[in-house]
Amino acid sequence: MCSNPAESRPAVVPQQGRSWSLVARLAFFYTLGVAALLLVTMAILYGVVVQHIDADDNTFLIDKLQAARTDLADKKASHGGLLADEVPIETADYFMRVLDWQTGQVLAERPEKGERLPPSVFPSPPPDGKIPVKGVEYKSSAGSWFLVMSALAELDHSAPQSVVLQIAQDRSDDKAFTKYFGELLLAVLAGGVACSAAVALLVAQRALRSLEEMAIAMERVQASHLQQSLHRGRWPKELTSLAAAFDEMLGRLKESFERLSRFSADLAHELRTPIQNLCGEAEVALTRSRTAAEYREVIELSIEEYQRLASMIDSLLFLARAENAETRLNRVAFKIGPEIDTILDFYEAASHEQEITLGREGDAELIADPMLFRRAVSNLVSNALQHTPIGGRVRVLVLAQNDGAVELHVQDTGCGIGPEHLPRIFDRFYRVDAARSSNPAGNGLGLAIVKSIMDLHGGPVKAGSEPAAGTTVTLKLFREKNLAQSREDCRDFKSTV
Repeated sequence: MCSNPAESRPAVVPQQGRSWSLVARLAFFYTLGVAALLLVTMAILYGVVVQHIDADDNTFLIDKLQAARTDLADKKASHGGLLADEVPIETADYFMRVLDWQTGQVLAERPEKGERLPPSVFPSPPPDGKIPVKGVEYKSSAGSWFLVMSALAELDHSAPQSVVLQIAQDRSDDKAFTKYFGELLLAVLAGGVACSAAVALLVAQRALRSLEEMAIAMERVQASHLQQSLHRGRWPKELTSLAAAFDEMLGRLKESFERLSRFSADLAHELRTPIQNLCGEAEVALTRSRTAAEYREVIELSIEEYQRLASMIDSLLFLARAENAETRLNRVAFKIGPEIDTILDFYEAASHEQEITLGREGDAELIADPMLFRRAVSNLVSNALQHTPIGGRVRVLVLAQNDGAVELHVQDTGCGIGPEHLPRIFDRFYRVDAARSSNPAGNGLGLAIVKSIMDLHGGPVKAGSEPAAGTTVTLKLFREKNLAQSREDCRDFKSTV
C-alpha cells in the first residue's frame, strides 16, 4: 500500500521567538509611553511657537499695509518721494512697492529689492479694497524666505488713482529660528527617551527584585520541608496576595502529603493482616498431614480473607474512579422511597437478628445516579447497624427542600462518635478505636465511598454525633437544574459542620 508523502512527513512545529523578560517589557512600554507623551507635547509646543511667529509677521504686514494706504491717499504721483516716509532707506525688515492698477507700471518701491521680488510673485489683491488677513510665503532663488501681501489703494484722494500696494517681509531669520527650534526639540526628545529608558530599566529591576527573592525562596521549598512559608508580611503590597496564595498552596500540599502518607500506612496495615492470616493458616496446614475435612476448613477460612481482600480492592478501585474528573454519572429521575425500602429489606434479616428496628420516613423525587445512590445509602445503613447495640433503632429520614434539594438523614441510636473523630471519619481507612474493636472486619472505606459519591453529585455530606446517644449522617442532593448553585450551597452546608 502506498502512503501519502505529505502524511509521512512529520509536522513542522514553528519555533517560538525568544520571550522578553519582564524587566525589558516594563522598560519598553514605559519608554514608549514617555516617548509618545514627549512627542505630543513637543509637537504642540512647536506648533504654538510657529503659529505665534506667523501671526506676528502677518499682523506686522497688515499694520504696515493699512498705514501705507492712509498715507498714499494724501500724496500725488508726481511727487518724487512717494514712499520716502513709509519705508526709510535704511530699513531692511520689509519691502514695499506701488503699481499702477491699469498698466502695472511700477510707480515706486523702497528699499530697492525689485530684482529679488518681482511683481509676479505677489498674490492678486482682494477685491473691493479689502485688506488680506494672511500673506503668502515665497522663497527666492537666493534661498531667502519672504512673506508677501497685496492690496488695492487710492493715490491722491483729490484726483483718485487706483494703485496696487505690494508689501513683503524677509522671513529668513524666522525660518532659521523655527528650524533650529525643531532640531532642539528633536534633540530633547531623543535625550528624554534615552533617559526614560535608563530610568525605566533601573526602576523595573529594583521593583522586580522582590520577585527574584520570592523565586529564590520558592526554590528552597522541598517535599520534605513543606512547613516553610514566604511570610506574606515581608513582601510589597502587590505581592502579598501571591505570597498568601503560595503559602496556602504549601498548606494544601502538606496536608495532601500527610494524607497520602497516612493512606499508605493504613493500606499496608490493612493488607498485611489478611495476608498474614492466609500465610499462617497455610503454614499450620502444612506442618503435618491432615484429613480432607481439616483442609476444607482451612480453605473456607482462607476464602473469607480472600473475600475481604477483594472487597477492599473493589472499594479502592471505586474511589480511584470517583476521583477521575472524566467520570460520568447516569442521572435519571426516580423516587427515593422505593430504593430505600429495597435496601432496608436487604438488611432486614441482620437487623432482626440484632433486634434493631429499621424504618423510613418521607419520600421525594430525585435526579441522580440510582446505582451510586443505593451504594451510598447501603453503606450508611450497614455502618449504622454495625455500631448500634441490641434493641436499638436505625431510621432513614427523607426531607424535600423548597429549593428543590433533597436531604437524607440516616440516624442510629448507637454508641456515637467523639467530637475529635468527626472531622476525619470520611477519610480512607480511618476508624474510631471503638469501631475497630467491635467490628474488626471493617476496612474503614465505607464512609469514604459515601463522600466520593456525594462529590460526584456535587452535594455535601456531614455527620453529627453524641457519645452514647447516636449518630446522624446527612446527605444533601440537588436536582439537575440546580447543579449550577450546588457548589455555593455545598460550602454553606459544610460551614455548619
